[in-house]
Amino acid sequence: MPASSMSTLGSLEAARPAGKRPYWRSRDGLLILPTLAFFVAIYLYPLSRLVVWSLFDPGFTLEHYRQLLVEGAYFTALSNTLEISFWVTAIALLLGYPLAYLMVTSSPRVRGLLMACVLVPFWTSILVRTFAWIVILGRNGMINQTLMGLGVVEQPVQLVHNMLGVQIGMVHVLLPFMVFPLYGVMTRIDPTLVRAARSLGATPGRAFLRIFLPLSLPGVTAGCVLVFLLAVGFYITPALLGGPGEITLATLIEMMISDLLNWGFGATLSVLLLAVVGILFVLFSSLMGLDRLTGAGGG
Repeated sequence: MPASSMSTLGSLEAARPAGKRPYWRSRDGLLILPTLAFFVAIYLYPLSRLVVWSLFDPGFTLEHYRQLLVEGAYFTALSNTLEISFWVTAIALLLGYPLAYLMVTSSPRVRGLLMACVLVPFWTSILVRTFAWIVILGRNGMINQTLMGLGVVEQPVQLVHNMLGVQIGMVHVLLPFMVFPLYGVMTRIDPTLVRAARSLGATPGRAFLRIFLPLSLPGVTAGCVLVFLLAVGFYITPALLGGPGEITLATLIEMMISDLLNWGFGATLSVLLLAVVGILFVLFSSLMGLDRLTGAGGG
């Protein structure tokens, strides 16, 4: 480039006011408009409609929220929802952590086989899997027939339409959401750290507890939060495998809207469920530092 052209460009750069972006960069922000419009149409608008329905049915009223506060049955449904979510998360962690650890420490062939076993449930509808559990856990199902054939029990055991059946079905569906965050974190742990601890005299158990386990805690946190928040809004499995004593907020919302056609109170329950999920996410974020897991912490 001639020296005169370079000097001209330099003078133009110097003449542009400080902090002002050049014209060809000033409209980069317009690229997010389609995404923003999609977000507003798909997420914000339906959520705003729920709030409107809960407050205007047909005119402005707080009756739905008053009814929500005075009726103890709705707090029972909320308690059931949180209890089921807690135990499903705990069981998924107990099953998912050893599985993820085995996937990391196994040979590539075994790792691929285990990965396929974890992914297979995603290829089948949740509804189909839930009905399969009804067949397996029913009074004449495979488990009861096996227990009676071995003489362990004389009568069929109630394994479905109770809390146990709900937990089994939900753990089966949500287990991959625990395994993959754990596996992603474990694969980034340097295996030489554990070998160094072993070479310095640490037992295998001590090396695991002092080195590997603390480094895998971000995966534990991510998996637990993901499974818990998904379990709070679960509907199909608790509705089919649970009984009257295991009613959750999601099943109660469906009952209000589909059976009773009470859209206003159904929207109020939906707002409650949304508020519970939001509060839990903020609480988990403040206590466990989820910003570091998502990369928002910049560190």
